[in-house]
Amino acid sequence: MNLDDLKLVIESNLKNKDIEYRRVFHGRGNFYDDFSYLTVDSIDKIFFAQFYEKNDFQEDIEKLLEEIAIRYDFKSFVVQERFLKNAPCKIIYGTLKEEEFAFENGLKYLINFSNKNIGIFPDMKRGREFIKSIAKNKNILNLFSYTCAFSVCAVSADAKKVVNVDMAKNALNIGRINHRINDLDTKKVKFFPYNILKSWSRIRKEAPYDIIIIDPPSFQKGSFAATKDYEKIIKRLDELASDNCVVLSCLNAPELDTNFIKELFAKNAPKFAFVKRLSNLDEFLSNNDEKSLKTWFLRE
Repeated sequence: MNLDDLKLVIESNLKNKDIEYRRVFHGRGNFYDDFSYLTVDSIDKIFFAQFYEKNDFQEDIEKLLEEIAIRYDFKSFVVQERFLKNAPCKIIYGTLKEEEFAFENGLKYLINFSNKNIGIFPDMKRGREFIKSIAKNKNILNLFSYTCAFSVCAVSADAKKVVNVDMAKNALNIGRINHRINDLDTKKVKFFPYNILKSWSRIRKEAPYDIIIIDPPSFQKGSFAATKDYEKIIKRLDELASDNCVVLSCLNAPELDTNFIKELFAKNAPKFAFVKRLSNLDEFLSNNDEKSLKTWFLRE
């Protein structure tokens, strides 16, 4: 694959460009071997590229992407160098407002290009759609809530209550803003700045939960490692779940396959049966489905 091929893929994915947050090139799934270090997103009027490795062709790629951005009337083109410490962003052209937003299915989310992760993960769109489809009148636990996108979807669908838990207070503050900018009632939303693995008694006080969302990082130094800590969460499900509870179990760790989670549930929460794995978005191409995002729907 060369630069001309890259251009063709991106421009094909921009044919129906609108305000929706959309991945227009996904190299991280190793479907495009020559550009496995690159992702490109369309975020309303912002064209956003991320480089995950240092390489000799970055300048040429940036020049190509700038040409595409101008042609498709993006007001700003931003590049993030994820291979550098703190993953800094640079504005190639245009400006960024103090508040920028990503749009998805009629909802909007505050984003910030000063952070390593800008505020919402586009690959989890199907998961958010699923939660929105079943949230009405449900009591929901959102573990590792980050900026509370699942909560926004659930409350917009008339969830009875949502408990968001994340040890990052700043992320939860953004979560509050995300509810407010969508005119959602936060009286039925709780924001707990807890270390989940050390706070089960406080989380249990809001139980039983009709829906439990588990969407952890695969590894976060000093706080969570999926290989040893995911099991600790699954072991707690029986004391948190209502009858007929639904679990959305997520894992984005290429080194861990589908059987990893299935075996943990079989051993630690056998009452929960796998219903289906949610399909990933078409634009998140991968050469190995087992290494891509894995999102499972389970029911007690």
